[in-house]
Amino acid sequence: MRILAVISGDYGARHVQNISAHGPKEWTIESWNAPTALPLIIDYPEDYLPESLPAVDLILALAEHKGVAELLPEIAEMTSARAAIAPVDNEAWLPRGLARQLRGWLERQEVACVTPKPFCSLTETHYAVTRREKIAYQEPLISEFARHFGRPSFDIQIDPETRLITAAKIRRDAACGCAAYVAERLVGISADEAEQEGGLLHHHYPCLASMGIDVDFSDTLMHVSGNIMRDEIGEKVKPFKRVTYIAPGTLSETADEENPDS
Repeated sequence: MRILAVISGDYGARHVQNISAHGPKEWTIESWNAPTALPLIIDYPEDYLPESLPAVDLILALAEHKGVAELLPEIAEMTSARAAIAPVDNEAWLPRGLARQLRGWLERQEVACVTPKPFCSLTETHYAVTRREKIAYQEPLISEFARHFGRPSFDIQIDPETRLITAAKIRRDAACGCAAYVAERLVGISADEAEQEGGLLHHHYPCLASMGIDVDFSDTLMHVSGNIMRDEIGEKVKPFKRVTYIAPGTLSETADEENPDS
């Protein structure tokens, strides 16, 4: 698969670095640095585009300026791309209304487009746009990308006696590389602490999603992304977690077992 990443700063550069390093060997990924200063209304997109761009199958729109979204239809035409992924990790870079418009513009060009919010909500069949709304899609190129990068997925092995994580590997990394970072540091962590530790590691990476409150989630997109990571880890360690039952006026069963003389 041939990929063109449209970037304009550290956010896009980190994604390109991770995808280039860990994507399938048969993938090729090239970058174009979009202008960092664009007018509020772009009347002539060609004034802000290079004379030529490589022919590609998939566009990754990772720029940090909302005006770049208005260039994507022309970029798709120049590159003959058949699909585009324009993640929303910051509303300032791609507002929800512009994301809807972008999907419509590209659809009219017969270019499939998804706008996962946040990027790490993307799976092989759907993506999130609000807390409760997910959009299904059918596009083999995007599904192929999402098989490797999108919503984090792990294989976690746990010692049933010690309940410590003995191995953690990624089945699907976040496009930015955060899931791989977390997986490497989960070994030796208790099943009881894995979710919390995974959330802390997610922030330490650090996640580059917005720290401003997003109205579609009533939360920050960084926190939403962290919860996706925690939920995935939580599902994997759930069978090994110690459950404490507490009844009013009595000690917990766990406490009784650990302190039989209390």
